[in-house]
Amino acid sequence: MSPTEPAVIAAYLAILVAVSLFLSRGRHAAADYLVGRHDMPTWAICLSIVATETSTLTVISVPGVAYGHGMVFVGLGAGYIIGRAVVAWILLPLYMRQGMTSAYQYLGQRFGRTMQRLAAGAFLLTRLLAEGVRLFASTLPICALLAAAHLPAGQLPVLLGLTLLTALYTSIGGLRAVVWSDSIQFGVYALGAAFCVAILLPRSAGGTLDAAPLHAAWQAGRFALFTHGSAILSAPYAPLTALVGGAILSMASHGADQLMVQRVLAARSLRAARLAMVGSAVVVTLLFGVLSAIGVLLWIRRAGATPAALGLASPDGLFPAFIAHDVPPMLAGLLVAGIVGATMGSLSSALNAMTGSTLSDLLPSSMTQGPSVVALSRAITAAWAMLLVVAASCFSSTSQSVVIFGLSIAGYSYGALLGAFLFGMLVPGARPRDALAAFLGTLVIMAVLILMHPGGHAIAFPWLVPIGVATMLAIGTMSRLMPGRSCA
Repeated sequence: MSPTEPAVIAAYLAILVAVSLFLSRGRHAAADYLVGRHDMPTWAICLSIVATETSTLTVISVPGVAYGHGMVFVGLGAGYIIGRAVVAWILLPLYMRQGMTSAYQYLGQRFGRTMQRLAAGAFLLTRLLAEGVRLFASTLPICALLAAAHLPAGQLPVLLGLTLLTALYTSIGGLRAVVWSDSIQFGVYALGAAFCVAILLPRSAGGTLDAAPLHAAWQAGRFALFTHGSAILSAPYAPLTALVGGAILSMASHGADQLMVQRVLAARSLRAARLAMVGSAVVVTLLFGVLSAIGVLLWIRRAGATPAALGLASPDGLFPAFIAHDVPPMLAGLLVAGIVGATMGSLSSALNAMTGSTLSDLLPSSMTQGPSVVALSRAITAAWAMLLVVAASCFSSTSQSVVIFGLSIAGYSYGALLGAFLFGMLVPGARPRDALAAFLGTLVIMAVLILMHPGGHAIAFPWLVPIGVATMLAIGTMSRLMPGRSCA
């Protein structure tokens, strides 16, 4: 990497901060900070949702997964489209009709403030751990690429730099700055990934496209959308797992997770929110296709050699190694900026959502009113930023794909959260004590299940959420059948 690339990355980061400063003009109320005045365009919200869910984990891990398994994340995206359509037509009207700023306010209205705080606490803890994984993952390619540019940097300085800069523009601009910067960041790394596909396409000596290697990859099953022949419960990319498990996972991540719900609550109308939600599923599936194509084309270029044979600790190192050694210098700078942007996009969204949930769900209303609430919001954002650095510092290298690891962490609480919403909607006579018992019981059971199988080999990650939902509904129904006074 030439000295030009660090300048490109620095200029990109400076533009992001400038955009957040520009968009923060005239914003004085906490509502503006958390829901962006309900005037965000649909396309920007759609891209912000995709940028939020596609962090560095996605950019570096999906090509690695495709290198070994083919285009299976595209098949998983089909399940995402189904799940988000359900969220758009069932859950979004519930949130937007009542002018909510947090998804968990519904649980507070349905089962009481204790249930609302418990659900918010589960979201915050899970998000802290999941974003810690994302931050840790982001340091790996960034440090490798900086080393290739003869600018060696340790993981801790990179962690601190990314987090502090992200917290700065998030605290200045609020949700509006987050949404707009997310849109820019998505464009950068999506464009960079498309350029990589063009570079990796096999060509003959005359420069024309050589279809023979692509045909050989097709014959080897590298373009398959699903895997077959494995036990469904342990196969993350089997058709039933991807479509059913992926749909329920997407229902939880985009319907019961404040990280995503906060974005669509900033839409101008219910129709706009629905378009953004369903559109995000289509866009992320297309992105999965581009990133998976990179993995398949790398498999062609490396002649199917294992990551270990290439001197890599895990498949996650394939794409960063390609960027560092095989990409033209200016494009390498763009791709590094894209990887940084992917990290900052998901991190800024997480910080803003965690701040919003802390204000709306945990703190008493007396603390969240008045002119000082924006200053309080910024202080909470700074506190969560410091905790995220600590969480990221606790993770070490793993041979497992970090995107699968991150999804497994999210699966811990997603089932309980989605199950709580469904329990409140589908069981009219459900009592607060039923919901509390079921929610706590589900968290305990899911913790035991994940600790028994920490590698995720016995139970595929898309099934964690359906298991959690079924557990929540089963315990809640049993509690509902028991006599006793309601604690409402």
